[in-house]
Amino acid sequence: MPAAWGNITAGEILSPTNANLVSGNSETALSGISTDSRSIRPGELFWALKGERFDGHDFALKAIEQRAAGIMVQKEWWNSEVAPKRLSNSRIPLIITVNDTLKALGDLAAWWRQQHNVRVVAITGSSGKTTTKEMVANILEQGSRTLKNKGNLNNLIGLPLTLLQLEEHHQNAVLEMGMNRPGEIARLTEIADPDVGVITNVGMAHIEGLRDIKGVARAKTELIEKVSLKSKVVLNGDDQLLLKTASRFGKQYITFGLGKKNDVRAGRIRDLGIQGVAFDLSYQEVYRPVKLEVPGLQNVLNALAAAAVSLSIDTSFKHIVKGLGDFAGLKGRFMVTSLPNGITLVDDTYNANPSSLKAALTSIGSMVDEERKIIVCLGEMMELGDATVSEHRQAGRRVAELGTYYFLAMGEHAHEMINGAIESGMPRNRAEVVISHDEMVKKIKDEMHERDLIFVKGSRKMGLEKVVEGLE
Repeated sequence: MPAAWGNITAGEILSPTNANLVSGNSETALSGISTDSRSIRPGELFWALKGERFDGHDFALKAIEQRAAGIMVQKEWWNSEVAPKRLSNSRIPLIITVNDTLKALGDLAAWWRQQHNVRVVAITGSSGKTTTKEMVANILEQGSRTLKNKGNLNNLIGLPLTLLQLEEHHQNAVLEMGMNRPGEIARLTEIADPDVGVITNVGMAHIEGLRDIKGVARAKTELIEKVSLKSKVVLNGDDQLLLKTASRFGKQYITFGLGKKNDVRAGRIRDLGIQGVAFDLSYQEVYRPVKLEVPGLQNVLNALAAAAVSLSIDTSFKHIVKGLGDFAGLKGRFMVTSLPNGITLVDDTYNANPSSLKAALTSIGSMVDEERKIIVCLGEMMELGDATVSEHRQAGRRVAELGTYYFLAMGEHAHEMINGAIESGMPRNRAEVVISHDEMVKKIKDEMHERDLIFVKGSRKMGLEKVVEGLE
């Protein structure tokens, strides 16, 4: 019988995590784990994680007061003077120590994954990975119970916590993997042990921690390096840097993309504007029509990636076509809504990097006509390192080349975006820097007219969803 919360005991998690029981009964049943003392429920084990801006050990006592089953803490903290040693008595629940609580969390998740008869799909890439994850899950859920990351829980904390939600009825787990430094994808792959590994693309994202785009490619392909020989690998066959970097591992893979050499391709692509995109899905001389309800040409590649994953594990075309057709999009990821007077708002505020911005602007260009003006509102892109200035200037050029009527930019490098737009011919009186969300909303409202299209995008830290809320 697979491991299940409510039945598993404290003693059973000691070996997988290389932990020591300092106090309490090893036969104590655990109803789950929690890393947040504010929301912990009775019977759960509080897992104290130490981050750059917080230390969960500071909330160990609060977790006990919330009737936690006990605490998992680092030995270094327990042996320090700040640890409340009075906890170690018969009236207090479990106290378990490990060398590193973050590593132990991953180790427990890896063990938990092996206790369940589940097929795991792991997805990474510089852009499109969240949408691809949702599309894959939509397809697999047509025929079987599927677990997936909630939101963007894709890091060394979020992915293990997702795996620890696996229950006996789950047949699939679809996991997004994010990273901003070398080694993270390798560790996440060790934890998840995926049956299918997917890389959507390699682009200019998280450059600050990886030096250059080749560093991004090396970091992303850690997934290929670490997957087992029996695992399937799915790659973007139009991404030559990705293919070149992946080839050094000598593993077999199937490809998706628009090029004729890809295993999974799209033909007869029809951009339907805000009504979505239609295309013919092609695999091994079999063709099926697909209609995506979500707009944006970039979603064709996301859909091809999802289809390639599904085909690699022998999912039926029927489930693939229905799963893709039922996908309704994600808030903050090229989500199209209608405002009064025929105005269209495209909310792409969840995140931004040069690759995703380029793809989004291409899709915006396909959604307008001569009677519809474009208003573009951008926040700066983070973690670009030495490429920060050049990439923001290039972003401004792309905005101008789109034929944008009015351009607003916000953030420390907003001036670079505006200067890039002006260099490419945009009038100075229609390209401005703003310093707040409220100012951006006001200027948009002052300039927008009937049937305009407003596009809003920026890195997560810019919080441009506040602009969308102000407009809605």
